[in-house]
Amino acid sequence: MRLAQQLYEGVEIKGSGAVGLISYLRTDSVRISSEAQEAAAVYIREQYGDAYCAAAKKEEKKGRIQDAHEAIRPTYMQYAPKTVEEYLSRDQFRLYKLIWDRFLASQMAAAEYETYTAEIQAARYLFAASGSRLVFPGFNRVYQEEESTQEAFQSTGSLTKGCSMKLEQAAGQQHFTQPPAHFTEATLVRMLEEKGIGRPST
Repeated sequence: MRLAQQLYEGVEIKGSGAVGLISYLRTDSVRISSEAQEAAAVYIREQYGDAYCAAAKKEEKKGRIQDAHEAIRPTYMQYAPKTVEEYLSRDQFRLYKLIWDRFLASQMAAAEYETYTAEIQAARYLFAASGSRLVFPGFNRVYQEEESTQEAFQSTGSLTKGCSMKLEQAAGQQHFTQPPAHFTEATLVRMLEEKGIGRPST
């Protein structure tokens, strides 16, 4: 929070003076102003091309939910992380780059995958395997979440409808019913919104 406060209050940048690099930090809103969306769209088109630019998103205000501030985002698109790195400490830079990348990714087109599913009939049992291949990276060009645990097929060239297969190995795995997951900050806020309860103050 201290680092974010420093980025918000302003960092001395040669030729520009003190520049506030991020918007107000004590917010959990996901709303982005139309001006910021337009500026991001221009930047994305210039850097990555039209295909990477997502359609403008309009967030609807939900009931009595407080939404006084925008989501945390870079204030000016001209200050890409690399252009201001020399004016920031190591930790300030890492935080600013994270905010920059996540904001930019949120304004980019979705990634597109080609998904394969194979169903294998063995006596009265039906086995299924699925995998996917990235066709268009979309926002992954800027920000990538943890890799999915879903396995991608190495090759599907030898699989055709009705072909026979030979079992090489079988392994059993026992699964137990899992209790509901603990709340995270995001799921707690979502639950509050669903119930129409105003968000608690900072």
